[in-house]
Amino acid sequence: MLDFSTLGTFVAVVLGLFLIPGPAVLLVLTRTVHGGRKAGILTGLGIAVGDFIHMLGAAVGLSALLMTSALAFNAVKFVGAAYLVYLGIRALREKQASTHLPAVAPVSASKAFFQAIPAEVLNPKTALFFLAFLPQFVRPEHGSSFLQFTTLGLIFVGMSALYTTLIVLTIRPLGKLVKRMTWLSRWQNRIIGVLFISLGLRVATQTR
Repeated sequence: MLDFSTLGTFVAVVLGLFLIPGPAVLLVLTRTVHGGRKAGILTGLGIAVGDFIHMLGAAVGLSALLMTSALAFNAVKFVGAAYLVYLGIRALREKQASTHLPAVAPVSASKAFFQAIPAEVLNPKTALFFLAFLPQFVRPEHGSSFLQFTTLGLIFVGMSALYTTLIVLTIRPLGKLVKRMTWLSRWQNRIIGVLFISLGLRVATQTR
């Protein structure tokens, strides 16, 4: 089973990542603006379902691999570490991210939910993220890798759904707060870059 230290680190990193708006958050905001709170909340839930599917794929595909040998463990570890460091460096080099909402045709709340699922499932960056991110918190010596994968994935999915719901419910006061926090716009890429690089370095130095 997962220890409290691993869980605490995982939750802290996920919270840090959530603070930086990405395409999924922009989609939720767009659906909320055009379709109201219900459409926004259901879009967030659809994205969470897509993340859950990615999590299952990562759990099934990697849990057995991590248990086979030290070589397999190290291969996954270094590939994941390299990918996370790459994401961090790319974030540090990127210019300020655009805050413009994407153009999305208005749809019903239920349709927004079902459209969000494949949009997230078919996102290759999400797949790569789960394949690189989740394994770094799995400890084969602590028991079933599949159970650990599933636990971490469910925590991530639950936090994602809760986060997007809170955004929808507080979109107006949150928008005013973000406008005042101009430093966040200037530093958001640096924050995410440092988070990814730190996690990547942590991954590269961990032992089986």
